[in-house]
Amino acid sequence: MSLRTPAKRKTSTTPAKQAKKVKEVPLVTVQHRSHGKEKGLVLVLGQGDVGQLGLGEDVLERKKPALVSLPEGVVQAVAGGMHTVCLGQSGKVYTFGCNDEGALGRDTSEEGSEMSVGVVELAESVVQVSAGDSHTAALTEHGIVYVWGSFRDNNGVIGLLEPMKKSAVPVKMPIDVPVVKIASGSDHLVMLTQGGELYTSGCGEQGQLGRFAECFANRGGRMGLLRLLTPQLVHFHSRSKLFLIDAFCGAYVTFALSKDGHVYGFGLSNYHQLGTKSTNVCFTPVKLTAFKNSTTCWVGFSGGQHHTLCLDAEGKVYSLGRAEYGRLGLGEGAEEKTEPTPVPGIEGAQVVACGASVSYAATKQGSVYAWGMGTNLQLGTGEEDDEWSPVEMSGKQLEGRAVLSVSSGGQHTVLLVRDKQES
Repeated sequence: MSLRTPAKRKTSTTPAKQAKKVKEVPLVTVQHRSHGKEKGLVLVLGQGDVGQLGLGEDVLERKKPALVSLPEGVVQAVAGGMHTVCLGQSGKVYTFGCNDEGALGRDTSEEGSEMSVGVVELAESVVQVSAGDSHTAALTEHGIVYVWGSFRDNNGVIGLLEPMKKSAVPVKMPIDVPVVKIASGSDHLVMLTQGGELYTSGCGEQGQLGRFAECFANRGGRMGLLRLLTPQLVHFHSRSKLFLIDAFCGAYVTFALSKDGHVYGFGLSNYHQLGTKSTNVCFTPVKLTAFKNSTTCWVGFSGGQHHTLCLDAEGKVYSLGRAEYGRLGLGEGAEEKTEPTPVPGIEGAQVVACGASVSYAATKQGSVYAWGMGTNLQLGTGEEDDEWSPVEMSGKQLEGRAVLSVSSGGQHTVLLVRDKQES
């Protein structure tokens, strides 16, 4: 984004004095445990009618994982609502899928170009990407965040950085501190800073921004959309200053993990997906006592439309929230859960992921399990039946390969895998 240079004013200060005042700010190189370091290959499955599978105009669905051809090894692959974002080992960003709101960050005027892999023009090397329904974000090695596309609410587009204005190319997020991690919900973005603080922007209808009262939830109230779209600090009302070490998103919720092991959350909890006793929307951060257990150290969270998966340091997977279609993985007939409940049948998990009504867990041994709604063929079973308990995914492209990560969008799922002989 080009910024206008303000007109120079006449000044009596001598050039020597001016030079003395200018202090160069050293660039930092940011690191976080969530940054992908191991390169792999990208597999996709599910529905791809708007190109989110990246397999060209002729392949609109895959029942089993299929290999996407990319120019280089990939260290992170994420599924947006109807698009896919891949981060190459060189720091380049590749996208494919629906570009109606600019979520691909590149020119797709040539017919069919959105259905194939294309590179996003960014001047800096990227270390992490995230994707929502209609937006994409990229974090550079120096802690700067770029975004493109648009945020939406129940009434349609609300804009990206400016009210009602989407961006088809990357624009710089106005934050003056280094960011170490980004995460996207359906229509909101959370940014964890090097100083352990959290900034949010996007839609706040369901409380997912965590930084204002309910009266401002509808398009920012009197202040308007700038209240939502300008990234601002989330205040955690704690007796002592909190240092946050991680943050995660569900579709309409945000989770934050503090250095002392406490879990905080805000957003939609109509099915107790936040772990709150009530089903009220949480517009500001709440310390989630459902996750406080002296023997449990939480390392991962992922949320769908109405459910949440959590991962502890021992590799155990837990679920809570809405139970329909089997998304909790607790067996047929399971009912909604108000607190994290162990999911049987999975040992040694290293990552959990949710789509709207589907769930996944990848293990340290390289297997991936899926459960939930089968309608969009996202489970990899080859059928559209719902699965109420975890089922190990199989397929020709998974043979001899270990799954590093999994990400799920509205109708498709993306796997990052590596050949087992490389381990």
